[in-house]
Amino acid sequence: MTVTIDPPATRLGRLRWGLTDTLVLAGRGYSRLRAQPAEIAAVLVFPVIMTVLFGYVFGSAITLPGGGDYRNYLMPGIFMQVMAMGAVSSATAVAEDMARGVIDRFRTQPIARGAVLAGRGLADLSRALLSLAMMALTGLVVAGWRPHGNPFRVLAGFALLALFGFAMMWVGTYLGLFARSGAQADGLTFSWVLPMTFLANAFVPLEGLPGWLRAVADWNPMSAVVSAARELFGNPGSAAASWPLRHPVTAAVCWSVLIIAVFAPLAVRRYRTATAR
Repeated sequence: MTVTIDPPATRLGRLRWGLTDTLVLAGRGYSRLRAQPAEIAAVLVFPVIMTVLFGYVFGSAITLPGGGDYRNYLMPGIFMQVMAMGAVSSATAVAEDMARGVIDRFRTQPIARGAVLAGRGLADLSRALLSLAMMALTGLVVAGWRPHGNPFRVLAGFALLALFGFAMMWVGTYLGLFARSGAQADGLTFSWVLPMTFLANAFVPLEGLPGWLRAVADWNPMSAVVSAARELFGNPGSAAASWPLRHPVTAAVCWSVLIIAVFAPLAVRRYRTATAR
């Protein structure tokens, strides 16, 4: 049974109602992390593993065509991968809530309809930003990564990564609403997110790819995000043959906004359809 709730009469009241419910539901996501400390451990340990694996194991065998330190080239790519993988955690969490009937219980409560997805997204974004901060700290301490841009450009680089992570979470949320279980959502999302991170300029330069595959990698939104982060951090990059990589900041912002504009309404519509039964 769906409970019909009359929203506040004024626009300000509706805004306050929705914001309060969003923060409450985001707090639920944080309490879930406290109940499952293994997830926090994964957030803290994963950056160290990725930095050592790629920075030292692969880095010893990779030479940049234009010269420069590989680990400074690498770290923006790992930052992007961490934010992209937020789609997997969002899809899994949403699918688990649907499978356990948590969303159905929300329907019986006086909760603003949009706050359910917004609260989940805020909690997931906060966790991704924690992982990003840990990754940056690991890069500074372990890998010797250094941003060479001025402080405003460095902050802009992290803000752009956060925007892309937010966009990817909407993709994950949309896919998670179709899955029957958390495991299915994990497989559905991970199966394309991971290959897409490697079919980009995150870990190796694109110059050696065949022409047709190079075109796909050049227009991969993840390549634009990585190139933009490198530009803003002042880290070494690779040759840019296509428009997105010649104007990476503009391309990365446009890709992120486009993804949000497409998948946020789709996720809300799918959520309304799934909870109308």
